[in-house]
Amino acid sequence: MAAVRAFAVAAVLLALGWMLAAAADNVTTSLSSSPAPAPAPVVWQRGHATFYGGADASGTMGGACGYGNLYSQGYGARTAALSTVLFRDGASCGQCYKIACDRKTDPTWCRPGVTVTITATNFCPPNWELPDGGWCNAARPHFDMAQPAWEKIGADTRAGIIPVIYQRVPCVRRGGVRFAINGHDYFNLVLVTNVAAAGSIKSMDVRSSDSADWQPMARNWGANWHSLAYLNGKRLSFRVTITDGQTLEFTNVVPPGWTFGLTFASNLQFK
Repeated sequence: MAAVRAFAVAAVLLALGWMLAAAADNVTTSLSSSPAPAPAPVVWQRGHATFYGGADASGTMGGACGYGNLYSQGYGARTAALSTVLFRDGASCGQCYKIACDRKTDPTWCRPGVTVTITATNFCPPNWELPDGGWCNAARPHFDMAQPAWEKIGADTRAGIIPVIYQRVPCVRRGGVRFAINGHDYFNLVLVTNVAAAGSIKSMDVRSSDSADWQPMARNWGANWHSLAYLNGKRLSFRVTITDGQTLEFTNVVPPGWTFGLTFASNLQFK
């Protein structure tokens, strides 16, 4: 009798094991056959583009972001001044945009199948002598591109202005983020350049060698941030958060004994 009971229990356990195995197979098959989530669609937006600065882009140097000589800073001639809605009072300085001529709107002056990536380095202000403020009016997305960059997508400079499609893209930079310190006692103006990824800065803090605390800095203009603390000659660290949320600490990037007018290169870069 005991043998019969043992056999019955074994049979039940075996059947249960088969059922669990089958269920596991079904779960595994169901999971493996689920399609991978589709990538986010690439969103292109429409605008217009003009050009300035001459064939060698010499007229684009300086600008409302404060980068100065765009060649020595590594930005070269693939740059643009942004209209009000894109520039956002300097918050967009350093951002990168991929731009193509919009052949669907008007193919007349377009180079087909070509894009160019530019860095925002300047501001294109409205022309209030015109009824609506012109192409760079406050509400219109517009790129006043360095002429060599515009010629990558525009077929003939006689067009003057072309319809474009554009999208934000991550910036690619060589080397680390750089900090140029100008100003005077109790006014430290720091220009931040060569920023990869988002390219633009959301917030910035400074810490001196005689303090354990980070002190917030404020955007002064363009890519320039300032601190009103007395920092002369102290070893300095910066904490920078870019507009995609990444934060890096540049510890002791400025050595003791520094003087105004110098630039300090880090070995750190955003990804």
